[in-house]
Amino acid sequence: MTKNKLIEEAISVRQRAYVPYSKFAVGAALLTKSGKVFTGGNIENAAYSVCCCAERVTIFKALSEGENEFIAMAVAADTERPVPPCGACRQVMSEFFDKEMEIHLTNIKKETKTFKMKELLPFSFGTEDLLGS
Repeated sequence: MTKNKLIEEAISVRQRAYVPYSKFAVGAALLTKSGKVFTGGNIENAAYSVCCCAERVTIFKALSEGENEFIAMAVAADTERPVPPCGACRQVMSEFFDKEMEIHLTNIKKETKTFKMKELLPFSFGTEDLLGS
């Protein structure tokens, strides 16, 4: 799957986001090593602290289906600049994505910035930190 197709998937899945409060729909598409694509949108709740961002919905969906090797991710929202993931999503991404994996951040105008995981969350807390204790 091409980068552009993955971006199209992320933009498209925004339509299924559940955002009755913020009206800020975000979509994510995740390509696995096996060639499958998992998509998801953000899901809000009246109790804001239990909301889940599109990136985490998509990652958890793939993991729950037995996929744990990932090639690339695209994230899209209706923003002026390519949408950056929040800190919680970056932490989850760092748990499951290789440091060299590319994440394509975009907006609905398809202005895109691509980062490697290590650039999105440098000096991240990870498994290796727990093993040292």
